[in-house]
Order: sequence, then structure tokens, then C-alpha cells
Amino acid sequence: MSETAQAAKRQGADKAPPLVVRFAGDSGDGIQLAGYEFAKSTAEARSDFMTFPDFPAEIRAPTGTLFGVSAFQIQFGADEVLTPGDRADVLIAFNPAALATNLPNLKPGGVLIVDDSHFDARGLKKAKLETNPLEDGSLEGFQLIAVDVVKRTLEALDPLDLGRKRATRAKNFWVLGLVYWMFGRPLEATQDWLKSKFKKAPEVAEANITALKAGNAYGETLEISATPNLTAPRVARRRDNSRIMSGGQAMALGLAAVAALGKRDIVYCSYPITPASTLLHALARLEGGVRIFQAEDEIAAATAAIGASFAGSLGVTASSGPGLSLKTEAIGLAIAVELPLLVIDVQRGGPSTGMPTKPEQSDLTMAIHGRHGEAPCPVLAPATPDDCFAIMIEAARIAIETMSPVIVLSDAYLANAASDWEIPDIDTIPDLLWPEISPEEGDFQPFTRDVLTLARPWAAPGTQGLAHRIGGLEKAQGSGHISYDPANHAEMTRTRAAKISRLADRLPAIELEDGAQDGDILVIGWGSTHGSIAQAVKELNGEGARVSHVHLRHLWPLPRGLEALIRCFPHAVTAELNTGQLSSILRGEYLAPVTCISQVNGQPFHVSDLKAEIRKHLEAPSS
Repeated sequence: MSETAQAAKRQGADKAPPLVVRFAGDSGDGIQLAGYEFAKSTAEARSDFMTFPDFPAEIRAPTGTLFGVSAFQIQFGADEVLTPGDRADVLIAFNPAALATNLPNLKPGGVLIVDDSHFDARGLKKAKLETNPLEDGSLEGFQLIAVDVVKRTLEALDPLDLGRKRATRAKNFWVLGLVYWMFGRPLEATQDWLKSKFKKAPEVAEANITALKAGNAYGETLEISATPNLTAPRVARRRDNSRIMSGGQAMALGLAAVAALGKRDIVYCSYPITPASTLLHALARLEGGVRIFQAEDEIAAATAAIGASFAGSLGVTASSGPGLSLKTEAIGLAIAVELPLLVIDVQRGGPSTGMPTKPEQSDLTMAIHGRHGEAPCPVLAPATPDDCFAIMIEAARIAIETMSPVIVLSDAYLANAASDWEIPDIDTIPDLLWPEISPEEGDFQPFTRDVLTLARPWAAPGTQGLAHRIGGLEKAQGSGHISYDPANHAEMTRTRAAKISRLADRLPAIELEDGAQDGDILVIGWGSTHGSIAQAVKELNGEGARVSHVHLRHLWPLPRGLEALIRCFPHAVTAELNTGQLSSILRGEYLAPVTCISQVNGQPFHVSDLKAEIRKHLEAPSS
């Protein structure tokens, strides 16, 4: 490419639309590593971005099969990027199975890079392909670059005398070097990372760096009449104090912040389960503030966390849907004894084992209503990966303020997706104030109530003058003694419910994310659907529609003013990764005709699909 052409390409980069790149291959091909390194280079290129690691459910499916395909998608651009994108401008497929499962994710005319080293009879059979797509004409609508990546990698590493098996492992960096060439990305940052990562194994670092350079050099021999502008769009003002952050990492830092702001230990009790284990792993890498206990099962994890709260720390437990089911009785105990507890549910496709690595929002009704007895508790949901940090502080504040468990609903997408996160100044965040009680003369009354919050006092065990008994049996109002009195039980039931209901009076007022209060349709979202809804609404309004968007982070109790807002619109619709759980709750609470845009395919919403569905609701007769 001539210098004039390169200059023109750079000049137009700021006006270029966002681009989407998708890597796909076997779990053992280093797909996630290559994708993450490309994301780091995107941050260095001063582009805003959002990623979506798409893991297979099987821990290690047979090589080359459809079940074992792992993918990593990233969208980046000069404007704010809210989603990982719909279909890709560039797809990299490491084998036939990756091509078969991911080709529908490539735009017509997009660039398709295929490692053709496995497109033999055996590889095609594993991918359940009857003909070779590299030869049958099915790829004519794309800009195909077919290269024997394994052969090229082995040729580049031949002087290092590593052996075929070890050398082949570097093929992901050979491909990464080629992709870096396509987007004009420098190699130095990745080379420096490899040297640091494999400081104790310099031969591994050298092999990957050599492969990276070889793939980049191969790009110089290509002639691509690319339809998309493959120059990275740049952000005019990128935040300097930022880092790449996934939702799981942000949650871990949020819990560490809670420990610092509350000046008390956090005790995290967990049993490993996909996709909640990312939080356990992230917390294990932190130092100080958060104590970690890996329990023998989900019930033990929940009850150990309750014990930590009783002892004076803040107990936290996390799981996915199946684990939340097992923790249900323990959550009821925490509601009955009125102790602060954080319960994090990283939702996945269900029921039962379902689709362990795929996102879904199907635990909402279980979080709000899924306990025996009258046992309400607050339910929150972060909307973006970086929102996961703030939501942990908010959840802890509410748990301490109400002396109640708080359930936080994340999902597999939020846990693994990453964006460029601005590091907050911890000094600007108010401290978390634990209620303090001074010993008084006479008997301590553990179930007396704060006039405003209706919360009972929290008393550290061993404090002189504050001795009391506590347990799951119904308690007498005030004294906390065991009581089977019918009138007392009715009073305690109403008090526990009013304590949670009153929280809504202290929550932030409901506000529209986008659009006017007199628009034609209100789109209501919660959790990880935020980016897709926000982008769809933004584009529809840019095309002349009158669409408004509200996103709920406090799901129970529902925020004050939501009902009045819904009734301002001729149409109100939720967009959910379930079959309509929030819409059902809103209809039940408000008797308002709220309908639903539903998706349960284990993937985030595509913006184009959401736009089409919103238009259908706009054209429908108003209720």
C-alpha cells in the first residue's frame, strides 16, 4: 500500500464505522488468549471496544468437533461501543468446525481467514461437512484467505528445534501477527508481554514471538481488496486512567472496595461452578480485605457466609442458577435472622445443567420469589462489565442498611465480557457505615427496629451486654425470643416485608437512559441487555423513530415512579434473555399491558434483531 493510500486510510479512520473481529477454533487453539491480546492492542490503538468470549460447554471436547468450538468477538470504534457487535467484518476460523459454526456470524463480503491445514476428509467428517467449503463455492461471497497456518508456523520455528507438537502451539500467535498486520497494529506490546509471561521459559516466549513476526510478515505478501476499512477507528479523547476489565474482575475489585470502605473483612464462601468460578479465581489473586473459603457444596458455602456475617464480617457467596436453588433455604435463614449477606448469581442457560457457558436471564423470578414462606429480599443487577464494580458497593450498602440478604444477578456474558474501564478514585466513594450499638443497662433487644429502615441492630458476638439468642424459628418482636404466637408471626411477616418495601423510598429516582417521556414506545431492560438495547434505541431514534429506554438496576423492590413512567407510553415492552419474566412481574404489580421481546438462544441480543422487534411493537395497535 502506498504512503498516500495509507495516509488517506488513516485520515478516514476517525469517521469509519465500528469494526467486528471474531476468532474461532478449538479450546486448545489459544483462541481466548489471541482475542485478549488483540483487545489489548485495540486499547493501545485508542479505540473504544467491547468483547464477548464465547466458550464451549464441554471442558475438553474431542478436537475438531462442533462441540469444542471456542470463540472470541470484539467490536471497536471511535464512538462509544456498547456491544461486541452483531456479525463480524473479519472471521478467523482455525478448523472446519469453527468455520461451520461461525460462518453465519460473518457479514456478506467480509474477510474470512481460514487455517486450511485440517480441511481433509477426517477434519470435514468431525465438523459434519459433506463437502469441502474451500472447494465447493460456498464461500464465494466472502474475501477468503486460506493458508496452511500449521505449515507456516512450523517453517518459521524450524530453526528453534522445538519439535512439531510444541511448535504447533504457537499457531495462534502466527494468526495474531497476520491480524495485527491487517489493522496496522504494532507488535512490541505483545512481544513485551510474552517475554514477561514466559520469563522462566524464554524458549516459549521466543517461539511465540517468532510466530507473531512470521504471521505479520506473511501479511505483507497479501493483496486484500477489503470491503471494510480495516484501519482501527480512534477515539478523540481516550481515558488515560483505564484498563481492560471483565465483569468478573470488576466484581472482585468491588468486593475489595467494600472491605476497604467498610473497614471490615469480606468472607467469600463459594463452591466452584461455571460461570461463577471466574469471580472465585479473580478474588484468589487479590491480596488483603477478602478472605476466601471454598466449601464442599453450595449449601455449606451459603451457611458459612451467614456465619461470617453473624461473627462480624460481611459474608458473600456466589453461584449460578443450580447453586442458587441449593442456597435457597440458607437465604431464608438469613432473612429470618436478619443478617447482611451478599448472594451473587452468575446466570447461565438452564434448566438443570442446561448450557453452562451461555448467558441467560432466567433466574429473575427465582431471585425475587423463589423461597419458601414470605421471604422478600432486595435484588440488584449490573448492566455493564464496569458497572459490576459499583453494584457490589451498592449491594453491600443495602445489605448493611436493611440487615438483609441482597441477591445480585449477573450472567455469563457480563462475567466474561470486557471493556475499557476507568479506574475510580476510591477516596471519592463514601465509606460504608456499619450500625454501631453501645451496651445498655437491662436486657439487649436484638429485634427492636430502626424507625426509618426497620432494620434490627447488628451486634457483634462477645460484646459485653449484647448477649442474645438467634435462630431460624420465629422470634418475638423486640426480644427475639422464640414465639409461636399467631399475631406476633403476622406482625413479623409484615415488618420484614415493609423493611424491603421501604427501601424503594431511598433508591434513586427512575430516569430514562434515552428518549423522551412522551415517546411512542418504552423499552425496559435489566442486566446485560443494556448495551444492545441502548444501541438499538440510539439507531432507531437516529432514523426518526421515537423510542425511549429505561434500564433497571434495582429489580426488587421496584423503583418508585416506574409505574407512572410506563403509563406515559402507548407501548411498553421488556427486552429479556428469558421468556418474559420481568414483563410478567410488571404486569402483576402494575396491571399494565407490558409485552416482551424474548430471546433464549444462549447469546446476547443482536442490535439488528432488537431493532426489528421494536419496530414490530411500534406498528402494533396500542392497548
